[in-house]
Amino acid sequence: MNIQPENQFDFWLGEWDAKWNEDGQGTNHVEKIMDGKVVQENFSAPDLIGMSVSCYDFERQIWCQTWVDNTGSYLDFTGGFDGEKMILERDAIVKGQACKQRMVWFELEPDKFEWNWERSDDEGKTWRVLWNIHYTRKK
Repeated sequence: MNIQPENQFDFWLGEWDAKWNEDGQGTNHVEKIMDGKVVQENFSAPDLIGMSVSCYDFERQIWCQTWVDNTGSYLDFTGGFDGEKMILERDAIVKGQACKQRMVWFELEPDKFEWNWERSDDEGKTWRVLWNIHYTRKK
């Protein structure tokens, strides 16, 4: 992707409808704040309200994101573009077991994209999708 690093998340900016499984749905509002240096996300679904802040770390040349939500989750990710996908990942412990978690934005188009929440139990050799969300831009 041939975009300035600090603008790589611009595809995500805007108002979005989010749908998953048979009846899961939510909304997402994503905007740049703090002189355009930080991307702020506000996600809302019936049982989950969350927000993230993301910024490009020029020193390390990676994206950094922090997520918090109404379940008390605090997650921190790093990553960037890999081909045509934005991938942010983290090392985690889930129910006492070490694993890797990642978010993948893919099939990026101006008015829609796919998002996956994935987990690896073998140090990132293989991944399984735990949650897929189909995003469409609000009209």
